[in-house]
Amino acid sequence: MQHTIFVTSPLDDDCVSRIRAAVPVGVDVVHDPELLPPTRYVADHKGIAGFSRSNDQQRRWREHLARATILWDFPGGPVSEGGGLSLAPQVQWVQTTSSGVGPLVSGYGLTASDVIVTTARGIHARPLAEFTMMALLLHVKRHAHLKAEQAAHRWERYCGESLAGRTLLVVGAGKVGAEIGRLARAFDMRVVSLVRHPHDDRCDELHADEVRGLDALDMAVAAADAVVLAAPHTPETEGMISRPVIARMKPGVAFVNVGRGQLVDEAALTEALQDGRIGFAALDVAQVEPLPAASPLWDLPNVLISPHSASTVAAENAAITDIFVHNIGKFFAGETSGMINVLDKMRMY
Repeated sequence: MQHTIFVTSPLDDDCVSRIRAAVPVGVDVVHDPELLPPTRYVADHKGIAGFSRSNDQQRRWREHLARATILWDFPGGPVSEGGGLSLAPQVQWVQTTSSGVGPLVSGYGLTASDVIVTTARGIHARPLAEFTMMALLLHVKRHAHLKAEQAAHRWERYCGESLAGRTLLVVGAGKVGAEIGRLARAFDMRVVSLVRHPHDDRCDELHADEVRGLDALDMAVAAADAVVLAAPHTPETEGMISRPVIARMKPGVAFVNVGRGQLVDEAALTEALQDGRIGFAALDVAQVEPLPAASPLWDLPNVLISPHSASTVAAENAAITDIFVHNIGKFFAGETSGMINVLDKMRMY
């Protein structure tokens, strides 16, 4: 069978060259930048809003999808324009540029299909862990106080705090949570990880002092000095940080969400930040994205808003290309069992 790889989301030329160098002779790699939206920033996989193709470009887009057997990313846009795999009947494998693609795969009706889906799982772990530690340091070192004093041209000695000895609760300790635990331990924090399948022997894997099940959330938040959400959005995790859970948190706790906004009762979170029960929050995600302009979270002095960008770094595409190139070798050698980051469609939630 003649194989064709079609790049369906923005990708820099160096990465495309690496893909072309990795494929066997006779495999076509189609990269047609004219068919892809201009990017807003490095490693932007969606491009500018409102992008549309001319009639000729749309014809080429459909032709490429029709003969593609492997895709770099799911085609975006409405199904009628090739979103999902509606115009790509020959596709055998999709390399995505995201980690939490379970809802997308389900929405495209691929749960029971033979299409292999490989993800970007793991590449966002370090950037998200670094963002988390930045947020915790901003809180304990009283960054807001320092900026206010600087603005007032005032030199007054003050006392900050330390991360050492504090308890960090990581909810959803996959690769992201494990990396957060690793960096937190470098600051001598005590790390408690909550996971779906807890075992004591996972402590080393997750860089945690204690590993417990998600059913321990109520008790765990009451003992934590900082709470970090690193869990995906699933039926099990939706709304898990409820008003009662927030009420059990320590006064002045730091809260970081690098998971999904749907995990949190945002109204209850806002109220707790307004009255100081939660001392500081760093939010990379929100229930509705973009965060509505009318949200009071924008103007709270103890909130740091990140536009769902904490995971994005300049080296992201190169890291995803590393995964893709490895898997290309396994796929064309007939060793699909050796492919990495393969989505388990039966357990993707």
